Amino acid sequence: MCDRLAEFRDANQQAYPDYFNGAAPSFGDKRAQLLIVGLAPGLHGANRTARPFTGDYAGDLLYATMAKFGFSTGEYKADPNDGLKLKDAMITNAVRCVPPANKPIGAEIKTCRQFLINQLAALPRLKVIMCLGRISHDSTLATLGLKPKDAPFGHGAQHVVNQSGLQLFDSYHCSRYNTNTRRLTPEMFESVFAAIRETIDQR
Repeated sequence: MCDRLAEFRDANQQAYPDYFNGAAPSFGDKRAQLLIVGLAPGLHGANRTARPFTGDYAGDLLYATMAKFGFSTGEYKADPNDGLKLKDAMITNAVRCVPPANKPIGAEIKTCRQFLINQLAALPRLKVIMCLGRISHDSTLATLGLKPKDAPFGHGAQHVVNQSGLQLFDSYHCSRYNTNTRRLTPEMFESVFAAIRETIDQR
């Protein structure tokens, strides 16, 4: 079902034999109240290190911001052996394998959705989902049985997505492209985390 991703993975195994080159696992606290859903492993990030957002620029911004708002302990050094631990948070991806040009297709996103369903079910204390980008947002909504019109994507948008009060927060993806073009600034990113921190603390 993911032949294109498998072929790309095989090619990367030849090009980068020391890389992880597999379906990147989630990372974080099993009692998390916050789940962050990214797009997919970065070619030279999680595809290399086997830890989400580790080894690329997106991780530099994400982990620094998480530390600022009390969602981690230890120091992020872009190495899965750096001792960093997430506190009350978990990170996963909508697509578990690195896609060509960082652009998964619909069938690949749909195939990986079962893993997202399982991840949500494994977090009994979950209060907030943070979606990084539209693909993450749309796949998370589908996982919850909702449609995009039920909770439109927008940076800083907040939606209550089920009867138990689970909340979804949106942000533009913290990619180098988005930050270089100023589509996303550190201040914009921090504003979403501030709202998430307040929501969790109030509940």
